Amino acid sequence: MGFFERIANIISGFFSNLVGSAEKSNPEAVYEAAIQERIKRHAELKKAVSGIVYLRNKLEAEHEQKTRELADVNAQLPVAVESGDDEVALILLQKKNELEKALETLHVELEKVSKQAEEAKEGLMAFQGEIEKLKRERDQMLAKKATAEARIKIQASLDGLSTDADIKALENVREHIQKLGAEADVSTELKENSLDARLKAIKAKTGDTQARSQLDELKKLHAAKQASAAAEGAAKKTI
Repeated sequence: MGFFERIANIISGFFSNLVGSAEKSNPEAVYEAAIQERIKRHAELKKAVSGIVYLRNKLEAEHEQKTRELADVNAQLPVAVESGDDEVALILLQKKNELEKALETLHVELEKVSKQAEEAKEGLMAFQGEIEKLKRERDQMLAKKATAEARIKIQASLDGLSTDADIKALENVREHIQKLGAEADVSTELKENSLDARLKAIKAKTGDTQARSQLDELKKLHAAKQASAAAEGAAKKTI
């Protein structure tokens, strides 16, 4: 491979990559271009098919005309024979032979062209169906593209939402609440161990001791009264 051929291949590959990138970035335009190209080719095919149909119609008209001429010749020939006009009869026979040969040739050609016309019409209809199919494919593929792009965008958005910040915030809140609880516990513990708290505890214990002493005194007095009353009762019974 020569130097210029290698350069040509490099340039061709470069532009192919550019075209490929453009096609991927704008698939709608690619589909539209393909559809328009097929519509153009369909119009060309339609024109060609119309030419075949025109030729078929022309052959049919010519076949019908020669068929009528042959019918006329066949009707005139017996009259010429009966009238004894051999010259006219010979001319009519020549014309009959020519018409029959022409009709035979036209029949073969007409069958051939008619078959071509039917095949061309079927091909044209099939090509039209391919265009409609391509249009449906375009709509479906563009819808898939839009759906895929939306999914990718949503996924990208979800990927961009990191949960680290949320977890860190929760940890900070939990730690803050635990610290508040610890501060409350410390305050309670300090309050319980404070001098005032201890004095109150001593006063409470002192109050309890005094009350118990008073209760014991009351119980003793009550017992003494009961004993005195019992002794007086016993003395009266003895008297």
